[in-house]
Amino acid sequence: MNNPFDWQQRLSQTVYAAFPEAARKPVIGITGNYGEQTCKIGEGYYKSVVRAGGVPVVIPPLSDTDAIINTLEHIDGLLLSGGADYNPLYAGEEPQHGLGGINSERDLPELLIAQLAYNRQIPMLGICRGIQTLAMALGGKVAQDIAATSSVKHSQDADRQVPTHSVSVAADSVLYRLYGEQQLFVNSFHHQAVSEPGVRFRVTATAADGTIEAMESAEYKSIVGVQWHPECMPEAGKPLFQWLVQQAAEYRAACDMHRRTLTLDTHCDTPMLFPQNVDFTQRDPRILVDLHKMTEGRQDATIMVAYLPQTAEHPKAMADGIFDKIEDIVGRNSRYVSIAKTPADLWMNKHAGKKSIMLGIENGHALEGSIDHLRHFAQRGIVYMTLCHNGDNDLCDSARGSQTHGGISDFGRQVVEEMNRLGIMVDLSHAAESSFYDALDISKTPIVCSHSSCRALCDHPRNLTDEQMRALAQRGGVMQVTLYHGFLVLDGEATILDAMQHLEHAISVMGIDHVGLGTDFDGDGGICGLANAAELINFTRQLLARRYSAEDIQKIWGGNFLRVMQQVQSIRK
Repeated sequence: MNNPFDWQQRLSQTVYAAFPEAARKPVIGITGNYGEQTCKIGEGYYKSVVRAGGVPVVIPPLSDTDAIINTLEHIDGLLLSGGADYNPLYAGEEPQHGLGGINSERDLPELLIAQLAYNRQIPMLGICRGIQTLAMALGGKVAQDIAATSSVKHSQDADRQVPTHSVSVAADSVLYRLYGEQQLFVNSFHHQAVSEPGVRFRVTATAADGTIEAMESAEYKSIVGVQWHPECMPEAGKPLFQWLVQQAAEYRAACDMHRRTLTLDTHCDTPMLFPQNVDFTQRDPRILVDLHKMTEGRQDATIMVAYLPQTAEHPKAMADGIFDKIEDIVGRNSRYVSIAKTPADLWMNKHAGKKSIMLGIENGHALEGSIDHLRHFAQRGIVYMTLCHNGDNDLCDSARGSQTHGGISDFGRQVVEEMNRLGIMVDLSHAAESSFYDALDISKTPIVCSHSSCRALCDHPRNLTDEQMRALAQRGGVMQVTLYHGFLVLDGEATILDAMQHLEHAISVMGIDHVGLGTDFDGDGGICGLANAAELINFTRQLLARRYSAEDIQKIWGGNFLRVMQQVQSIRK
């Protein structure tokens, strides 16, 4: 018989996580309790994670944000554990008589870690106090004492593994998908509870007295909170821990994909907000793209455009001012970000651990009717110019214009030909169909639509018809699906699922080699599930869930667009 004390034999049987690669398990961070100068955790939490196929690590209650961020970089999922009440002062409230014991060591650290994990799209499961952590950190409210209004006893005397009351489960929820039941029997040890989930969550289970017993993300994120203690009910709790470990595995797969992939958003309008003194180096809530959000979303590069309204009186000077500001930001933060002008620059910056900004112009009005101005902007390093915006200009007719020229003007033809010579991509987003087809005929190189979607799914003149998409693909061009809700759905607010539907329609029409993503962030782009640069990892999770290969994901995430850029730049004279 085997000697149970022969630990060397056990060591010799170890299979290292890196070999084979498939043996790597998701790492689940568990917030530790605190008492008697000790960080501790109930065995049910870490044993449940192991049974579900994960690797548990305990996170001590530290409010040092550097420690938290570095911890989050090494975990794949977060389990917010149970424990004492929250100090109501964190919610701007005074304590009521029914408030129980609070744990001052835990409150601030867990509020911080929940918010920072949310920013990074890390899957989270909140248990008892953990669901309250989610609410407190992310815009909801917690009732200090539910005993006065509750008709159900929520603090049982029975053994912890014994269920003592039932909860009703929403049919369209994660819980229902996991258990297949609209009634669950649960245990209960609390007198605080979530009173309002806030806009980021929706309630998915309630007790007979209306107490909120579970909630989940309303933003297509992997976040679930339950008021009971599934770690004390090994079999009944197992599906929740399996869900967390599976979501953590999918999140880690997306992060791994981003390490190997150059992720490029081909259109953002953040410079439009520079006059508001926004701070690109901070997590500025006024903008959707900044260095922090790009880091959280694992985004490598973006093409920032100088948008020129048709009413601009001095558009060239306005564009130069925008580019000056971008160069100033980059110059002051050269350790973290750099301007790129070629695909090779992008890869060099990625290997150096830097974010990249490419320059573009949105609206040929910037030229002020002068080919020399186009040459000037070529020297500044623009990679594309969108020929028009929402209105006809002296180059071409717009999709929302008045058919001034019947397509591309004589001057527009000269501009397209000179863009070919200078190695600048011709961008036909915003252009009328007549201008689109004229440009296809005139341009010697493939054209791009840096932020457009599918008219077959959303009948808007800014979107491309299937015929346009096929013609674009036949000439080697690319169409980048955009995230402006009005170009994804005609009614209501669009979601990440709508964006994926447009992408997959484009692939079915054009093929995988002719599609990509141009968010239009800070130009009214941003939808539920892909609301800012921090959420772009969710796009990759959707691609992986749909079984796209690594090669195809690399094409979608910028490879197709960069192929055209390389082709256009290779013939510059």
